[in-house]
Amino acid sequence: MHEVLRDWDGENALISYDARTQSHLFIAVHSRRLGPAAGGTRLKTYPTPADGLRDATLLARAMTYKMAVAGLPMGGGKSVLAVPGELSPADRLHLLIRHAHNVATLNGSYSTGPDVGTTSLDMDVLHAHTPYAFGRSPARGGSGSSAPDTAVGVFNGIRAAVAHLNGDPALDGVRVFVQGCGAVGEPLVGMLVDAGAVVVVSDVVAERVEMLVRKYGVTSVAPDVLDVDCDVYSPCALGQVISADVVPTLRCRIVAGAANNVLVDHEDGARLQQAGILYAPDFVINAGGAIHLIGYEGLGWDSEQVAAGLVGIGDTLAQIFTTADDQGISTEQAAERVAEARLAAGPS
Repeated sequence: MHEVLRDWDGENALISYDARTQSHLFIAVHSRRLGPAAGGTRLKTYPTPADGLRDATLLARAMTYKMAVAGLPMGGGKSVLAVPGELSPADRLHLLIRHAHNVATLNGSYSTGPDVGTTSLDMDVLHAHTPYAFGRSPARGGSGSSAPDTAVGVFNGIRAAVAHLNGDPALDGVRVFVQGCGAVGEPLVGMLVDAGAVVVVSDVVAERVEMLVRKYGVTSVAPDVLDVDCDVYSPCALGQVISADVVPTLRCRIVAGAANNVLVDHEDGARLQQAGILYAPDFVINAGGAIHLIGYEGLGWDSEQVAAGLVGIGDTLAQIFTTADDQGISTEQAAERVAEARLAAGPS
């Protein structure tokens, strides 16, 4: 874990261990340059505690860039609850309360919301012990799940990418491979089908795939297949899926999905560019969840303002694609320059 922190450029990390559940709890605060840090709580099993901490630090950095590009007055952070396996309901509740107390010790410099492995109901638990929890259930005064709006943002981003290559955002007949059909992937599939796209799906949970095949008539592939012949590859599960070895095997023109930290290495953005594949940087296209949670619960936005923010994801990506072409750089580099310029300028 020392090596992870040594190589990280963030502000601070809170690390604790819960003996009852044999879990490590991490909160990584990458930057508060634009405002208090915010990021989801991920509950997951990792090969080692250091892998959990590394995930927290990488995700926190991505949140900093996500907030900056989206124009939200927040910094970037992330929580990871690295559990040894499935927890009993009592142990899960205990761990969430322990995490809430950790969040509370940061005195508002960091707020959290749902992420992989956690839900709005979990945020209800956290909020009973700290006010710094976004995404509570509507019954508890929150805005509910941000996943559907994340899907809307990804849909807008896919349209922007298609428009950049085709000169038209229409998705009629466009073949889209959605990898991961959970809380974000499922509504995204529905929007794509309604827009006339030809959709291929995969997921590690067979029941999800079967449901989508029955409901929409989509086709499916095994969850470990990436070389699907398609126009758009949309990774919507976990990240770290595109590497130097994977790029040559891709059979798509566009990579645009909801997963965080899609690239294994920073250089993979340039590899996609060299392969002639248009990449929608993940921290830009998947900002819909942050716009939903911070807009509704932090900034007091109404549904029209949130909807405008989601449309803005496509507009921002269109500008990034054009900048990358004009300057001969990868779209990842172009997006990072937007984020770094806003971070350098400071709070607006």
